Amino acid sequence: MPVLPPADLPGCCTAPEPLPPLAAELASLSLLHCRFDPAQVSFERDALRLGALPPDNIRRAVAKRQAEYLAGRLCAREALRQLSGTAAVPGHRTTDRGPAWPTGWVGAITHSHGWAAAVVGSARDYLGLGLDVENLLEPAKALRLAEQILTPAERESVQALDEDRQAFAITLAFSAKESLFKALHPQVGQMFFFQDAEILGTDPGGTFDIRLLLDLSPRWFAGTSLRGHFRLDEQQRLLTLVAPRH
Repeated sequence: MPVLPPADLPGCCTAPEPLPPLAAELASLSLLHCRFDPAQVSFERDALRLGALPPDNIRRAVAKRQAEYLAGRLCAREALRQLSGTAAVPGHRTTDRGPAWPTGWVGAITHSHGWAAAVVGSARDYLGLGLDVENLLEPAKALRLAEQILTPAERESVQALDEDRQAFAITLAFSAKESLFKALHPQVGQMFFFQDAEILGTDPGGTFDIRLLLDLSPRWFAGTSLRGHFRLDEQQRLLTLVAPRH
């Protein structure tokens, strides 16, 4: 990665750095991350450095939300620069204010607890991309949220696990379903929720299989399954990626 000049870097963010691919077959994707500090936000200056035109809801937001926006768009800009040679900042979809990617590219942004990442790939290769990061839920919180996140079949499948493994499984299901939504929603333009997909199985090597439980479009119908990827890092951040190909 080239070193960014200070004039090109929002003051609340560190320079983006590459993350290793979540799988060898995903090596064509650009996956970058950075850290951010809401206490260092000077929003108008930082947005100017980024080259972004933030929507009004971000301009009115608290510093934490502004820093998340800047860091995520910074990673996206540099991922696009890496792949296309053009440092474009994603715009905003009018339907849900999600990132609008330049023609020919697909991507996703995620952030949590002072850390942000973006992934970008060619629209020739990928129908969409979904990326999500979650800090591992504490067992007590995970069990409180299980009924909201898990389908009845998923709840039954984790009952025999100890509390720590249940917490991991619930966090993974939450993150995987967030990634699935990010990958598919721009294609189908339809809302769907945690109970509308379920994890069929996971592999300790870093993959999971997830199945839709409702019809979203002629391509994405109930029973369709996708393979996703995950990685747990040393900071106990769980990163998931859903990358449906053509």
